[in-house]
Amino acid sequence: MNRPQQSIAYLPGLDGLRAIAVLAVVVYHANKNWLSGGFLGVEVFFVISGYLITLLLLTESRQTGTISFGAFWTRRARRLLPALWTLLTLTTVYFSLFERAELGRLRGDVIAAFIYGFNWFKIWAQSSYFDGTALDPLRHLWSLAVEEQFYLVWPLLIAAVLRLAGKRTNKLGAIFLGISVLVAVYVATSYAPGVRGTVIETPEHYISLFGHAVARIDFLFLGTIGRSGGLFVGAALAFVYQPAMFNSTHPSSDRRFIDVIGFAGLAGVALMMWRFHDVVEVPGTGAIRGYDPLFQGGFFLVGLAAVATITAAVHPHTFIGKRLLGNPLFVYFGRRSYGLYLYHWPVFQIHRKVASNYLSVMEFVVLFAITLIITEVSYRFIEMPVRTGAFGEWVRTLRSPRNDADRERKRQLVAGLVVAAVIPVFAFGSLAFGSGEGKIAESIKENEDVVENLLGTTVPGQTSIPGTATTTLDGQIIPILAIGDSVMLGAADILTERGITVDALKSRSFRQALEISNYVKSINRLGEFVIIHLGTNNYVDQETLDEIMVPLADVDLVLFLTAHVPSKPWQDPNNALVKAMPDKYGNVKVLDWYTYAEEHPEYLYGDKIHLNEEGQKIYADLIMQAVGK
Repeated sequence: MNRPQQSIAYLPGLDGLRAIAVLAVVVYHANKNWLSGGFLGVEVFFVISGYLITLLLLTESRQTGTISFGAFWTRRARRLLPALWTLLTLTTVYFSLFERAELGRLRGDVIAAFIYGFNWFKIWAQSSYFDGTALDPLRHLWSLAVEEQFYLVWPLLIAAVLRLAGKRTNKLGAIFLGISVLVAVYVATSYAPGVRGTVIETPEHYISLFGHAVARIDFLFLGTIGRSGGLFVGAALAFVYQPAMFNSTHPSSDRRFIDVIGFAGLAGVALMMWRFHDVVEVPGTGAIRGYDPLFQGGFFLVGLAAVATITAAVHPHTFIGKRLLGNPLFVYFGRRSYGLYLYHWPVFQIHRKVASNYLSVMEFVVLFAITLIITEVSYRFIEMPVRTGAFGEWVRTLRSPRNDADRERKRQLVAGLVVAAVIPVFAFGSLAFGSGEGKIAESIKENEDVVENLLGTTVPGQTSIPGTATTTLDGQIIPILAIGDSVMLGAADILTERGITVDALKSRSFRQALEISNYVKSINRLGEFVIIHLGTNNYVDQETLDEIMVPLADVDLVLFLTAHVPSKPWQDPNNALVKAMPDKYGNVKVLDWYTYAEEHPEYLYGDKIHLNEEGQKIYADLIMQAVGK
């Protein structure tokens, strides 16, 4: 039997800080233009977890002389698992009924989320947190995986360091702070600044993980090591600053000073949430530096600001702790922050299909209200009954009914559960055997075997890229050569049927078009027409476009297509450069695919980028008309 939980006094200020963190994340996920750094709320959660969990373990050690690992892990499981399993079940049911084409791709996510390895699964799969083009209802669970991995090892670590350090906990605080600094240094030195392209274009942006190429930014952003800094800095505070240190006779001057620290920390968190962006433009270049400020010390600064806020939030007599963060509204959202975080993202995604489709104010109000209802039901009837033991007592009563009324309720419950289990069983069965990879992925995969990869490129650390078979044209002139990315790849079979040689590849950039055109020119295989449709994946500059045109100077017609990728900041500057090309080169013509796609969204999948079945035919028709065929 588990020992009684050793606890600390309830800290409403921490719930208030949780409320700010979760609401910031929710707003960011709804429309990042409203709060560009709202995702930093996750870092605040990490700091809170580091502080509170360490504080609980220290309290237990002080009161009992030891730490019960089994009791700790049991409490964590009762706190976290019921709502998570509910979310996974509801999501699976929904997708089994309404999004069956996505089941194959969802299966890995559900399994990874169930075992709390979601962050590493996404790193391995190169499914970036910042990718806004997929229906990905469980993407947010990466942070819960980081925290659960932390919960798994933390009591062991704390017990070990307490045994070694004895009562010298202040020194442990300094050591843990030093570890958080080392994590920040590691992240800053491991991060590769600048624009990330494919692994071939920018190999410095990738690392090998067990022989598999993964993006550095994903490894650092989603990885347990890279995000442990917030947990360590929160733990450092717990060693030196505990609510039990204060009482009602604590000097009011000290409380005012702590309030000043808290307000400074809260202002710092708010400022960084307001000012930090997920991309940072380089002035005068039109290019981006990615997430440089965040990885070069930004996360550590957020952690310090959160620590400063916590010092006032947990003090029993500060204005911030009692009045501001401890007000009933903040406490309400804070106590339900776990459910709000779990449920809001799938609700948003089911409505908009892809993350890049920003919500309007009215959509946000409605979907947030739905999220609140789901959260409240989960909190009252699933989470709290399990946490408090009421659910277990209810089950025991049903197992051993004491009277006829109990026995009748048991029969009704069993009958209801049998009926209610039909849908989840169907859903998880569909998940287990579903073969769909998503409509976009399937459309692209179906076309990969018809494209020519003229360079025969492979990605280091991976198997050959699909469609890399050596060309069979044997030195023949290529009358119409089309170079593109996944958008063109979706229509490759139709274009090929119409006599076009298609060299299209997922995640391709303009730089690879230069390599292809130079190669085809060097072997004297350029024909009359070259079609280039790129710009979906990153920026291009005028210099690169000019370099592309050097080997194409003698081609009768070079047809550029503008890009339609509304979720990306490079869409408009790329298209402006492409549209200006005919003014500089007499053999260049522009097909304004951007405008056509804007006017005809019915030809695109939900990501507003890739071609659906009807759109593929229209796309091919427009290209053939543009080249006069």
